[in-house]
Amino acid sequence: MAFDFKKEYKEFYMPKNKPQIVTVPRANYIAVRGKGDPNDAGGAYQQAISILYAVAYTLKMSYKTDYRIEGFFEYVVPPLEGFWWQEHRDGIDYTDKASFNWISVIRLPDFIAKKDFDWAVETAGKKKKLDCSPAEFMTVDEGLCVQIMHHGAFDDEPATVALMDAYLEQNGYVNDFSENRLHHEIYLSDARKAAPEKWKTVIRHPIKKI
Repeated sequence: MAFDFKKEYKEFYMPKNKPQIVTVPRANYIAVRGKGDPNDAGGAYQQAISILYAVAYTLKMSYKTDYRIEGFFEYVVPPLEGFWWQEHRDGIDYTDKASFNWISVIRLPDFIAKKDFDWAVETAGKKKKLDCSPAEFMTVDEGLCVQIMHHGAFDDEPATVALMDAYLEQNGYVNDFSENRLHHEIYLSDARKAAPEKWKTVIRHPIKKI
């Protein structure tokens, strides 16, 4: 049976509907950076998603090619994730999507090295006739965070974030946003198929003890 990150690491992918504090371990990702409204049809965000999945599935299916990845085992491609920020602002203003900066990512199994990633970027580009050069091999060490499962549309996230902020205040923590510590979302629903009220999104914020 293929390794599934969501099932093996439930504490990071399937949090409860109330805030919880976690220490997130270092992990590697396929990443594509960009700016602007993610809802723009055919925009930079949609192009980034195409690149991410092209590279992710090239790596996943590598065992059916002549290319060999040391330590490879079959796995389910992890869910799409995103790091979001706006200039000169802590947190997110959902009414101003045009000012979004984002890094869209898909987690990589630990056995995938940079040379394997480079092979996949080149191979995916040729096979899909897609410029995959914006893809980066990115390592993130999130550390101490608060997270919660948000149910519903993305525009309704502020109410869920308010629950997180209240929990931090009650327990002696504060948000710790910085250039390297960002608002993080993990998308557990296919927004193209499910109704917005059924979407499930992990919201994760970096924190520190007061």
